[in-house]
Amino acid sequence: MFKHIFFDLDGTITDSQQGIFQAVRYALAPQGIELSDAALRSFIGPPLVESFQRECGQTVQEAQASVTQYREYYKAKGIFECSLYAGIAPLLASMHAAGKKIYLATSKPDIFAQQILEHFHLDHYFSFVAGAELQGARQSKEAVLRHLLTSCSLQPKECVLVGDRKHDVLGAAAVGLPCIGVLYGFGSKEELEQAGARWLCQDATALQDLLLT
Repeated sequence: MFKHIFFDLDGTITDSQQGIFQAVRYALAPQGIELSDAALRSFIGPPLVESFQRECGQTVQEAQASVTQYREYYKAKGIFECSLYAGIAPLLASMHAAGKKIYLATSKPDIFAQQILEHFHLDHYFSFVAGAELQGARQSKEAVLRHLLTSCSLQPKECVLVGDRKHDVLGAAAVGLPCIGVLYGFGSKEELEQAGARWLCQDATALQDLLLT
């Protein structure tokens, strides 16, 4: 039984594929670069600078410029081109009613993450929102989790992270947290197992059963 539950955002709470795909396309259009859907999906989860470097062969400076273009679209439109996964709102309500402390831990900038939670009327469930910095060193999932643990004075042994990509699992392991992998997001079962996810959940119902049992 964990007292403190950390949730990833993209691929765990929200299906954000449309907004992220469109923002990446917008960023790359002036450069004449087109990516496959598989390559676009790889942008969901990791820090954006890393994704632009990996998928487009860009230098750090070029990737940072692409991120600036990406955010131009994302702030204007892409941020709300997303939807909640089935069962997530009832899951959060049940956990809150059961006295669990819920936190957000996302590689998305915290200012965007807060807006998304407010948009879906979920913000009152969360004790703290930890995200990446728009400009700063806090970008990786590990850095976000360290920021969350420190800011809220939490002990890793009392916490668990719920996420959908290997970056969640590996980031959690780096700070001493177990990770629950969800299979309805953007990572495969094989990806999550190879990264070392402690548990796997097919849907929000299975996740609720695990967290409240």
